[in-house]
Amino acid sequence: MNSEITRTVRSAQSKRRFRVQLPATWQGAHRARLLVTQQLRTWGRESGDAAQVVAELAANAVEHGRVPARNFRLTLAEQADGTLRIEVADTRGDRLPVVREPDGEDESGRGLVIVAALADRWGVERGPEPLKTVWAELALINR
Repeated sequence: MNSEITRTVRSAQSKRRFRVQLPATWQGAHRARLLVTQQLRTWGRESGDAAQVVAELAANAVEHGRVPARNFRLTLAEQADGTLRIEVADTRGDRLPVVREPDGEDESGRGLVIVAALADRWGVERGPEPLKTVWAELALINR
């Protein structure tokens, strides 16, 4: 697996930042959830809803944003105001996410409904081509 991890990096917008490239596979999505839990623990924070939000966004990147031989990127940024910004970028900028209430019979389609329920804010940004980034922000919890 070709993954590149950038550990804690400081920037003007955030106190701490974690970034990793993961394969656009179900194993990569699973690893994203494990990494967010581990990283937040390192920062002295509870993963709480963040792990679930990452799981949903990573699953969407694999299911709807996958391009063969391309990775998706997970970024966590602890903001100065105590907010965690989660970003998942994939290479299918032509396929924007759609929130829909799934039918009770559907086995999928609930990911963004879950993200919207757990996050304080969320959205999508296009570019640079061919990327799109789906992001969510949540209040962090100290351990």
